[in-house]
Parts: sequence; C-alpha cells; structure tokens
Amino acid sequence: MRVIGTVGLPGSGKGELAEVAREAGIPVVTMGDIIREECRARGLDPATDHGKIAKALREEEGDDAIAARSLPVIEDHLESNDVVVVDGLRSGVELDRFRDAFGDEFVLVSVEAPFEMRADRLTDRGRDESDTDVEALKKREARELDFGMDEAMERADVVIENTGTLDEYRETITQLFEAGPDAVTETAE
Repeated sequence: MRVIGTVGLPGSGKGELAEVAREAGIPVVTMGDIIREECRARGLDPATDHGKIAKALREEEGDDAIAARSLPVIEDHLESNDVVVVDGLRSGVELDRFRDAFGDEFVLVSVEAPFEMRADRLTDRGRDESDTDVEALKKREARELDFGMDEAMERADVVIENTGTLDEYRETITQLFEAGPDAVTETAE
C-alpha cells in the first residue's frame, strides 16, 4: 500500500499527475472536490466560492478539515488498490494528518514550476476566473500560501520540477508510479 500526495501552486502540474494516475488505473482523491462538494451542499457556486468555503471549513472544523474529510474516501480505495493519489494538499497540518494516518506509506510529491509558466498553463486551462487573471492568480496563491502550502512544499519527500515538455513530465510521473519515489531523481533534501 502507498498513498502519494501532491502539493504545488496553481498550474504546477498536479492535475496532470492525477490524470496520468487515472490513466494507469490508480484512484485519485482530489481534495478540491471535497471543497466543491461542500460549496454545492451550501448552495454556492464552486467556481466563485471555492476559496471562501475552503477557509470556512478550516475555521469550522480545524486546519486539517479537508484532509480529515478525505481520509474515508482514501481508505475505501485502499481496500482494493495498492496505490492511491491524493491531489492537492495545502498545508503542513494536512501533511501531518496524512502521515499520522498512513505513516511511512505516505509520500508527498511537490510539483513546482515558475510563476510565468504556471500562469500561461492556467490561461490555457481557463477553468475559472483566477486562471485567466494574473492578479487573481496572485491573490489565489497568497491565500493558498496562507494555508501553509509553503511548509508542505518544503517538507515534501520528492520534488518534481515541471519545466520541460509535457511528455517529459508524464514520463517522470510514470516512473514515480511504476518504480516508486526513489526512481525520481529530484529528491527533496
């Protein structure tokens, strides 16, 4: 059993990592989906209220609220799968929650890329307003860093610099899944 978590700023490539996992038959638990589900439960639009609800959940249920809500979903997948990907950690507190739950079987991968490259990717993706507005992206990043994302990134077990081609990045991800974290050469120190 192995649980692979991902952390990274918007546009770094976490979604592509999750897509490669799905293509390989590896279940993916997306922490943002937990927030989007809560937005809908509260009658709010996930596209415009995602950040507000992420903050509200942390205030109402603790800083590890989204991780805590993700645990039962991950555990269900582990009943029939050797590997599960958890997409989108946002803080050291969430990292601690997963390490407490899964111990050495939890591996955190930080996906990183320069701001300009990430902004271009997000403009191409165009999922929501903060994807196409550079100032909105900067505010979104500041909010996520306020959650403690920088601490989680610093504590990652593996760092993947996603600055090459899409094919190169997908190959690195495939190596991660097939051969494990040691096969990915950019190990955090």
